[in-house]
Amino acid sequence: MFTGKPSRRDFMKTASAITVGTSAPVHILSHSVGSPIEPTYSANDKIRLATIGMGTMGFGDTRTALLVPGVELVAVADCYEGRLQRAKEIFGESITTTRDFREILSRPDIDAVVIATPDHWHAQIATEAMRSGKDIYLEKPIVHDLEEGAGLIQTQKDTGSLVQVGSQRVSSIAYEKAGELFRAGAIGTLNMVEAFYNRNSALGAWQYSIPTDASPETVDWKRFLGNAPKRSFDATRFFRWRNYWDYGSGVAGDLFVHLFSGVHFVVSAKGPSRVFSTGGLRHWKDGRDVPDVMMSLFYYSRSESHPEFNMSLQVNFADGSGGGEHFRFIGDEGMMTIRNSSVTLSRLATRGAPGYGITTFSAKQQKEFLDSYRGKYPETEKTGMRDNTSVTYAAPRGYSDRLDHFRHFFNAIRSGGSLVEDSTFGLRAAAPALLCNLSYQNGRAFSWDPEAMRISSAQEI
Repeated sequence: MFTGKPSRRDFMKTASAITVGTSAPVHILSHSVGSPIEPTYSANDKIRLATIGMGTMGFGDTRTALLVPGVELVAVADCYEGRLQRAKEIFGESITTTRDFREILSRPDIDAVVIATPDHWHAQIATEAMRSGKDIYLEKPIVHDLEEGAGLIQTQKDTGSLVQVGSQRVSSIAYEKAGELFRAGAIGTLNMVEAFYNRNSALGAWQYSIPTDASPETVDWKRFLGNAPKRSFDATRFFRWRNYWDYGSGVAGDLFVHLFSGVHFVVSAKGPSRVFSTGGLRHWKDGRDVPDVMMSLFYYSRSESHPEFNMSLQVNFADGSGGGEHFRFIGDEGMMTIRNSSVTLSRLATRGAPGYGITTFSAKQQKEFLDSYRGKYPETEKTGMRDNTSVTYAAPRGYSDRLDHFRHFFNAIRSGGSLVEDSTFGLRAAAPALLCNLSYQNGRAFSWDPEAMRISSAQEI
């Protein structure tokens, strides 16, 4: 179990060069993954890659993956003909394009696949890919339904395939620094995590563009539906699939998963013990059935790596303040704020001895009271960081945690090494997000066993 705060020496080794001032000094973090000059590879050493699902994430992941030396794109699959044409325009006429992902999985010359499909296809394609001998980079959330998680993890164990989940923050040098600061006691004892991921735009609210040529001829609608409920062709559902429970996982599955991944990485957590969500469809009443506002509360039990703490997460897709992201780890002696690829450590003035009402005590009682208080909270227990100080640790200009995430993936394929976000980590990040949806839909709080990765109970609110 968590045994308390690290020593002052541990903290000072980690958080050096802290200075006093209202503006935080900035320390540039060193690149911790790979080398600025990466080795080149012969044709026989290349990793042959295919991408299944060529939407925005599919194209983005593919472009990033190809920045890693020794990686070659050979095939892509998508259910919309226009995306297959665009893939050839960008990546060359030599690549194979297909509407049927199984054509890719059947090829023995393909080493790894990126799976960037709608959520309801994640588990099935990942399972078939592993059974065909492929290593996979699987976009988050790892599963669409909680029941799919255990089977996917078992398939990974049975096949030995590598599974890296695509929530790239766990490869960020800023998050690595935040974890280092946390373990060194930089904020004292953690008691709360606060985060929101708000937006105020049509595209941010998943009002994705629909091409004018969308039709049953250009879209393989039956293949897209897969195991989802059958219905007639609907271009809006195809291109704006995140708006519907049948194919997506709502704001929690899209955005909360990033936050869970970051929290679990920084504090080495396995997940919350209790989940409760509320929200509603307040603005984007365009036929979608997922909420555009969600607020969720979580309780994390004490563990070997962290104290018990509470967490609140929020998404608002009609945020009149302009939107943005906010991610804070709050302890009794300080706070870490993570923004993009930087982490700021802040320490405010100490609480000091309680003063309210003390002047009404006798002089003797005032002294006895203060002596007692200082005995419980001695000055020597401070971290050594001066009051009203802050420092920012930032990644270098142009840094990409997504690129580092792919470096981790391909390095593991070449070396047989471990991954920073394997299937078990991925499920422990996705499961509480999916529980948010269940809580919202059923009006219940859920108890969760993060070790066994299963629901332990559900209670009426």
